[in-house]
Amino acid sequence: MAPAVAQALETLEAKFAPPAARAAPPPVSDAALTEARQFVIFHIETEMFAVSLSDVQEIIRVPTVVRVPLSPGSLLGLANLRGTVLPVLNLRDVLNFPPVLHDDATRVVVLDQGSPIGFVVDRMANVVTVDAERIEPASSLRGTVDTELLTGMIKDAKGGSMVMILDSVQLVQREFSSIAAQRSSAGGLIGSDGTASVSISVDAVVDEDQLVSFEVAGQEYAFPIEQVQEIVQLPEHVTQIPNTPGHVLGVITLRNRLLPLVSLREMFGLPAKAFSGTDKVVVVSLGGESGFSVGVVMDSVKEVLRVNRSLVEAMPTLLSHDGTMDEIQAICRLQGGKRLVSVLSAGRMFDTADLRLAVKAGETMMGTSTGSERETLQDSLDEEQFVVFRLMDEEYGVPIEAVQEIVRVPDELTRIPRAPAFVEGVINLRGVVLPVIDQRRRFNLAQADRSDRQRIMVFTIRDVRTGFIVDSVSEVMRISGKVIGDAPHLSDAQKRLIRRVANLEDQKRMILLLDILQLLDTDEAASIGQVTH
Repeated sequence: MAPAVAQALETLEAKFAPPAARAAPPPVSDAALTEARQFVIFHIETEMFAVSLSDVQEIIRVPTVVRVPLSPGSLLGLANLRGTVLPVLNLRDVLNFPPVLHDDATRVVVLDQGSPIGFVVDRMANVVTVDAERIEPASSLRGTVDTELLTGMIKDAKGGSMVMILDSVQLVQREFSSIAAQRSSAGGLIGSDGTASVSISVDAVVDEDQLVSFEVAGQEYAFPIEQVQEIVQLPEHVTQIPNTPGHVLGVITLRNRLLPLVSLREMFGLPAKAFSGTDKVVVVSLGGESGFSVGVVMDSVKEVLRVNRSLVEAMPTLLSHDGTMDEIQAICRLQGGKRLVSVLSAGRMFDTADLRLAVKAGETMMGTSTGSERETLQDSLDEEQFVVFRLMDEEYGVPIEAVQEIVRVPDELTRIPRAPAFVEGVINLRGVVLPVIDQRRRFNLAQADRSDRQRIMVFTIRDVRTGFIVDSVSEVMRISGKVIGDAPHLSDAQKRLIRRVANLEDQKRMILLLDILQLLDTDEAASIGQVTH
């Protein structure tokens, strides 16, 4: 970028820096406002456009965005603007200019329309003050740009160029309503009747076990699902407790109670590593009438396994007779014995006396504190729990109580004649016919080849049990209500399905939260029901 251009950009960005970073502008007299107007000028292709200076909140570089399905094609995505969700529109798409790659000159002009919205432009020009007589009506303009999106044009602009003044409000309203009727072929996503509040199934199938598998130091372990209460992100703050065994990391606050935290790496003598944002805490019950629980730190959580009991072998007596490996109750042999999963027993692993002493010490320490622990405790009361999955590069969340189970995608799906076009096929799930829908296709996303990471998430929607293929299921996480807000209204279909957004600013993540009832409308549920009967 040329030095002169860079200097001009720095001047513009300083002028439109965030409010906390700039001084308040001097007052402008009413007389001056009637005689002249100020505009921010920018380039798209070979044309110059303007928006009113009073509408511009700031000018920023192109941020990292989260793509949103069922939204206008011109929507680049949603960005995090200092904790606020910012929709970012590509003006080239809106104004029918050919696409180009972003470069160092590309900027986002953030406008204030009650809530912020960003326009991607090729490069900034300057800020000008224009006398009223130099502004002509849009009707006098003949060109490639729709005059309904313009409020006028500036004649005799600097360098003799014509500058078109955009009607940003009209532009946004038209763009975000343009695809409201385009989803009929891919599902209306309408209606609010029916219920789908079900828990993750732990109903025992006589010859099957359900296991939650996870990884530590490259080795795979699992707990029986009935011992697992929940899976949460490892918090940044852990209260350390003195005079406890080395594997006891401390205590954390989880929904109005103290939870002892232990390191499986330390317990099993595995190589130590620094904690990272991918570490998870599996909360397991130790049984007994007291319902005492402990959080076990894992490198990552893999999946929920349904395995035939013939594949699960009790721990050989030779390895457990002296009690040194008593915490491993069984070995699960998968993929013809190539994949071994050590099944742990939460009740055998821990000395509850040590853990209770840690909790008691934590209660004493936190009772004398005055700050962050009590605030953390209050925050935990407002948390919601979601199963997070991926489609392409984006993350989505559904309430954990809506997920019945998660299974692998089989090698082939059985096609059903005269089935609805949006049904990919059916599978036999333990003797029950389960219709399966490819969620990428429903969201009009690029198709993907089958992979080992793909999963089928099973929901009951309007009394119909249905599976949805997703790219991967990443985690179960609790999200504070403080970071959950309403999703921008980008289209009617999007607003019905993606009602809320979790903006995890500290993790640089944005999770789109789905209303699973809207994954199928009433007619679609009825047509799927006919397939399964």
